[in-house]
Amino acid sequence: MARLLGTLRSSQPVARFQRSCGLFPAGEEGGGSGDPAEGPRERRACNGAGALRCPAGSGRAVPGPQDCTQKYIVKNYFYYYLFKFSAALGEEIFYITFLPFTYWNIDHSVSRRMIIVWSIVMYIGQVSKDILKWPRPLSPPVVKLEMRTNAEYGMPSTHAMAATAISFSFFIATMNQYKYPFELGLAAAFVFSTLVCLSRLYTGMHTVLDVIGGALISAGLLVLLYPAWDTIDHLLLTSPFCPLFSIVVPLVLCYNYPKLDYYSPTRGDTTTILGAAAGATVGFWLNNQYAASAYSSTSVQPGFALLTSALVFVLARFLVGILVVLLTRWAMKSLVLGMLGYRYKFPLGDLAARRRLEVEVPYKFVTYSCVGFTATVVVPLLHELLGLL
Repeated sequence: MARLLGTLRSSQPVARFQRSCGLFPAGEEGGGSGDPAEGPRERRACNGAGALRCPAGSGRAVPGPQDCTQKYIVKNYFYYYLFKFSAALGEEIFYITFLPFTYWNIDHSVSRRMIIVWSIVMYIGQVSKDILKWPRPLSPPVVKLEMRTNAEYGMPSTHAMAATAISFSFFIATMNQYKYPFELGLAAAFVFSTLVCLSRLYTGMHTVLDVIGGALISAGLLVLLYPAWDTIDHLLLTSPFCPLFSIVVPLVLCYNYPKLDYYSPTRGDTTTILGAAAGATVGFWLNNQYAASAYSSTSVQPGFALLTSALVFVLARFLVGILVVLLTRWAMKSLVLGMLGYRYKFPLGDLAARRRLEVEVPYKFVTYSCVGFTATVVVPLLHELLGLL
């Protein structure tokens, strides 16, 4: 078993998967594209948080070099674009579009359950990375296609965790509310999570064990949370302490995030997720306490029908909503960062200052809690005003 785990944790299986999908380092035998007009692509790659070295006599591991440059050649563009797209399904662009879409066009209860599960799973995954401090695959032999997340540790893969949590919580939450074949829903959830998991191998960001571990942890958390779904949902909608709890607890978790010897984007990403969930949760509670539900079940069910008028309403709600959400994010980022810059006396372009705890946490938490609140309260009111319900 130890030998198997060691193999799954090594970089070689990742490199072999990349080669089998037509992704090669430039100059490797068999890596030529066969197209004279198609030269090798260049990508800055490094071994990031996991590439640890021990300075002589220090007895302490510190981050490895971050400035190596790697060229790679793509021989199969189908896999290249498939897995690049699949990797984006675990990024902010997906969360900020799909999660609000379910709230505006599918079902409030489905959206609430997905957001709660997603935030819990992602927090546990992000914290686990910085506690375990397992390295990401080494480059070489692996080709790395992403830079930002390379500064993080590897185990578990939070892309795998998020994909498993979102796809299967959506499936579980809808299978008893809407009529569709059980096998089709299960297959869709499995394909979605599998594509995201495989994309982490293709992009060279995780070992096989990272991906398997992330998926299994997420599945285990789903099993533990499922029996409490209705109870948690009821408390979030009815408890008078919900707004206070939803703001204070995530803030405490963000300010007490595990400390590292160097900067990693995991704390900022965790703050973004918890902030968005906090704002959305306050919005859920406020809607239930002081306003009728903006979208009744009868009004959203046609979104599943292949009727032109229904699809037009779905598209209109989404476009109006996402425009307002993106404008809110832009405005709050500028406002909050400007206020913090004035308070702590740093220019807005000072990246090092923006990474400080006293700046990064309030900046991202306030910005994304406003995004979550806007998506659940302001946008539905605007839809009602525009007659899009």
